[in-house]
Amino acid sequence: MAGAGQQDPETILAWIAGGRPDLGYGRPGDRSAREWARMMRQLGVAMVASGRAAGAAAVTSGRWLSDLVVDTAPRIPVRDLHTLRLHHPGLDTEQLAEALVTSASRATSSVGVAGGVMAGVQWSVPVTLLALPAQLAVEVAAVAAIEIKLVAELHETYGVGVRGVPTQRGAAYALSWANRRGVNPLEPATMTAALGVVARRRVQRRLMARAGRNLGTLAPLMAGAVYGAYSNRRQTLLLADSLRGDLRRRPLVTGLTGNAVSKLLEPGVRRLAGLPAAGRLKRRRPPSP
Repeated sequence: MAGAGQQDPETILAWIAGGRPDLGYGRPGDRSAREWARMMRQLGVAMVASGRAAGAAAVTSGRWLSDLVVDTAPRIPVRDLHTLRLHHPGLDTEQLAEALVTSASRATSSVGVAGGVMAGVQWSVPVTLLALPAQLAVEVAAVAAIEIKLVAELHETYGVGVRGVPTQRGAAYALSWANRRGVNPLEPATMTAALGVVARRRVQRRLMARAGRNLGTLAPLMAGAVYGAYSNRRQTLLLADSLRGDLRRRPLVTGLTGNAVSKLLEPGVRRLAGLPAAGRLKRRRPPSP
């Protein structure tokens, strides 16, 4: 895997989620435990360097980790519905969704095993730099990347994939992951200004909560590996169940209706993003005769 360790953590996370066979990052379902452990170590080295560059304030607040995950989202390779059906021929919508969930849950379980086995690895990182142990931050980021890919491909499976430039789509799917809800298929451009800010705040809260649930991974060796595998798989299945239920009943809102709903949602979106409310037009009185 020459050259892979020199990449930034966002690139390595995207490879972990989607694969890069020419550099030794095969598809998640085809990797051995040794390959998972090697990839996690490489991600750990890259994340420690990134954390040092970001500074203690960004790391301890969780902002660094959320920025890392949101910035990774546009880089994750997402298969459209046509490609998914080519890779899983003969399956109907629900069977295809189930196959995607099974693959993702196996991948996040493998991340948990690798993380537990790595409990004794020394990252040579100052204690004051990370609010969470480096190993736990690496595991949570890897799981988030895999699950965001799952979120995106479930949207494609149910026919409500997000359109737009990669940054719009990535932020929308990261926000969907954080909320465990489907993306409302509105015009992406109507929410571009606020979506990135909202996604980073929601992702930050979700990552911190996820890290808290994964503290058991830090138990020594196999105890941590077993807990990590169980916890990650369970959380991935819960995410998938919630998201699939939402996508099954989500109405398609497009065109003029989508624009109208966007205008109705705009004040709430701006408030969540911490942006000033749009000014209201004041009706002018007619001049006195």
